Amino acid sequence: MKIKAGAVIAIVVVIVIVICIAAAAMYQRNKSREALAGRILSEDSPATTETIESLKAAIAANEKKIEQHVQDAAKTAYYWKILAVRLQDRGLHGDALDALQRAISYSPSDPLLHYLTGVSAGILAKSVHSNPGKADDTNGKERYYALAEEAYLRAIELDPKYVSPRYGLAVLYVFELGRPEDAVPYLKQCLDISRNDVDSMAVLARAYFMLKDYKSALDLYNTIINVSTDPQKKNDARNNRQIIMGMPRG
Repeated sequence: MKIKAGAVIAIVVVIVIVICIAAAAMYQRNKSREALAGRILSEDSPATTETIESLKAAIAANEKKIEQHVQDAAKTAYYWKILAVRLQDRGLHGDALDALQRAISYSPSDPLLHYLTGVSAGILAKSVHSNPGKADDTNGKERYYALAEEAYLRAIELDPKYVSPRYGLAVLYVFELGRPEDAVPYLKQCLDISRNDVDSMAVLARAYFMLKDYKSALDLYNTIINVSTDPQKKNDARNNRQIIMGMPRG
C-alpha cells in the first residue's frame, strides 16, 4: 500500500510539532526550577552563590552580621539598664520598671536587672493607697508586691551569692508582707556571706522579735552595738534592746 507524499509530510509535521511541544515544556520546567533556585538564593543569601567559595564567603558574612547583632543587643540592654538606674535615682520607679523590662528582654539572665525590678516594684507597691471604694487600688498594691518577690527570687536563683536581693526580699517579708518566718533563712544566708552585715542583723532581730524569739533578737542587738561603726545604728539597737528588756516576762 502506497502512502501519498502529502500524508507523509503531514505525519512528519505532526511529529515535529509534538517534539517542539515537549521541548518547550521541558524548557519551561527548567526555567521554573532556575527561577525557584534564584528566589532561594536571593532570600537566604546576601550574594549569588554559584561556587563553594562564594557559599563559604556568604556564610562568613552572615556570621559577622549575627555577631554584630549580638553585640548591638548587649549594648541596648546596657543602655536600658543605665536609663533604669537614672530613673530610680530620680524616684521615677514606674518608668524605671518599664526600662528594666526592656533591658530584661535583651538580657534575661542578668541578676542585677531582676534585683532592681524588685526594688522599684516594692516602692511602687507602697505608693498605692488603699481605697475601700476601689478594689483595683488594693489589687495594684498586691501585684507590685508579688512582682517584687518574684524579681528578688529570680535574682537569687541567677546568682546564689548575691546578697542584695536576699536582703531586699527579707525586708519585703518582714516590713510589708508580715512574713518574718520566711525572711529568717534569707537573712541568715546574708550573714553567712557577709558576717558583719549590720543591716541584715537589724532586720533579722526584728523578725525574731515578731516571732517572739526575744533572746535571739537581744543577741543580735548586742552584736550590732559591738560591731557597728554607725552611731545611729548603735543607738537604734540600744533602744530596741531596751524595749525588749522592759517587756513583762510571762
